[in-house]
Amino acid sequence: MDLTARTRVWRHGRLEAEDFPAARISDYLAEPDTTVWLDLCSPDAEGLQVISEELGLDPMAVEDAISHHERPKLDRYERHLFLNAYAVRLEGDSGELRTHEISAFVTDRALVTVRGDEEFDVEALLQQWDSSPDLAEHGVAYLLHGLLDLIVDQHFDAVQSLDTEIDNLEEHLFANEVPDRESQHRSYRLRKSLALLRRVVLPMREVVNTLLRRDLHVVPAAMTPYFQDVYDHVLRATEWTESLRDVVTSLQETRIAMQGNHLNQVMKKLTGWAAVIAVPTAVTGFYGQNVPYPGYGKHWGFLVSVAILVGTALALYAVFKKRDWL
Repeated sequence: MDLTARTRVWRHGRLEAEDFPAARISDYLAEPDTTVWLDLCSPDAEGLQVISEELGLDPMAVEDAISHHERPKLDRYERHLFLNAYAVRLEGDSGELRTHEISAFVTDRALVTVRGDEEFDVEALLQQWDSSPDLAEHGVAYLLHGLLDLIVDQHFDAVQSLDTEIDNLEEHLFANEVPDRESQHRSYRLRKSLALLRRVVLPMREVVNTLLRRDLHVVPAAMTPYFQDVYDHVLRATEWTESLRDVVTSLQETRIAMQGNHLNQVMKKLTGWAAVIAVPTAVTGFYGQNVPYPGYGKHWGFLVSVAILVGTALALYAVFKKRDWL
């Protein structure tokens, strides 16, 4: 196991030590009134073997922790809970949503977090815990609340950023009237990010709701309002995501309609100009026949043909212009 893993221990609700060797976890757990946190980054099965034996972690949960792309969930095992969730961040320049998988083993007196990569902000998690030291007396529930609160806040920030980006896309769409290639690409990226965020956010409603069940005995009564607040944030993020989904669908339909309208305008103008050109072409073709016709071989016949050409072209142009076909 990685001995450089991040660690902390609280005793009687007060932080006692941090960044100690992971091998000392069992010593701290043997002492009364202690709560331990261990953080591992991208461990393999061998790296989790020692801690899984000490804490009695289920092999199936350990397998889920080291595998990737598990859905957000909360599984209940005999001696612990297994949580899987995703921290997110929206890239403002590209509109792409970055996800960082994090798993957690929740026991009576220990929280073990397993990160899929280095991108998850552990320092932000520590600040989350340090900002409410008065709750540390509630042990694992306090640690779990800080973790979930941080993850859900990131979900909420991502939804808010997506809302802003979609508003900007809407303004850009109607400002240009005709959607350009860049707006089409950005619309596709935002729809893809929104679909991914929706898959991450929606299951969290079930996760937090399950933790609030009293039969799990994970959340004490004093911590229930804090978890309820997290649940409210999850609901707001979920509802906001669903509303953005409708907005993006409407934008997509509007973009297609605008493209169709633009194509109709182009075809209307092309048809109008074709009609303007068709009549002079017919006149010149008629007068170009090698047969006698009124004015054939006469100077006045040429002037009449020119007058007919110009007159019909101007008349057609005036009619089409009045009907906004040109």
